[in-house]
Amino acid sequence: MKLDPKHLAQLSVIVEAGSFQSAANRLGTTQPALSRNMKALETRLGTPLFQREGRRSIPNALGLRLARNGLAIRLAEEQAGILAAQTAKGSVGELRIGAPPIVSGRFLSDALTEFIKANPNCSVEIRTGLVHELRALLKRGQVDLVFGPKSLAEPVDGLEFEELIDDGVGVMCRAGHSLASRERIMASDLESQVWLAHSRGSLLRQQTEAAMTASGVRSMQIGCETDSIRSVLEIVAETDLITTMPKATTAPYLEDRLVFLPFDHPQFHRPLGAIRRSSTSSSRIEDRFLQLLKRGIHAKGIP
Repeated sequence: MKLDPKHLAQLSVIVEAGSFQSAANRLGTTQPALSRNMKALETRLGTPLFQREGRRSIPNALGLRLARNGLAIRLAEEQAGILAAQTAKGSVGELRIGAPPIVSGRFLSDALTEFIKANPNCSVEIRTGLVHELRALLKRGQVDLVFGPKSLAEPVDGLEFEELIDDGVGVMCRAGHSLASRERIMASDLESQVWLAHSRGSLLRQQTEAAMTASGVRSMQIGCETDSIRSVLEIVAETDLITTMPKATTAPYLEDRLVFLPFDHPQFHRPLGAIRRSSTSSSRIEDRFLQLLKRGIHAKGIP
């Protein structure tokens, strides 16, 4: 038997208010209209919901039980309305983002911390991975926003890119390395060094090898290979191995242990930004986080 939830909600108001007229006033309707709705509900049930006591209609046992169901309906409607209003304001919902390991670190953490504090009713999911993994997550709809290099979006139709910074790649070594005091670095200097290489499937590895070849570096001596950004920073800081890292997103980790060498090449250009599916409109939550991130970038003076 299908009952009109509106009638059940009105029944709960009648029970709360104590009379049809008081309930009608609360509901913004008339007493005759409310009476007709209760008659319709009784007809649907095939049994009365009220008993007469003088001039008053008093809900019977069934009426009281159904009024509790009506109250639950009203509460659910009220909560749904609050949720809808919060969602419209961008203060509740989900923020699902992906990023390469170095980008998901301190580059995003300040904005994420501020966002979580300001939006306690939002759930935040952060996925990390290599370029091909992040691209797959985005295409499958498992994340809504990816922060990564522009090349992540370029080979794929249906993705749009909004640049945030130029996270150009640089050659990095420990602060006390023999190359650290050089004013100019030649291709032969890099050929003579032992490298810590990023994993073969990473965009950073591909970009490094392309830039070295274009710079005249005929071969790279690989002494260690890893997909762990943390390991890269720790190993290079304690050995004479050199490596490449994105300058802007790595800067917070340099401290006084690591430095970038004065060596550059156009192949090291690396626009970093927000990547979305062009077929999906952004949510207020995504826009709010993106605004926080942009403000943080501007405050830190990152170019």
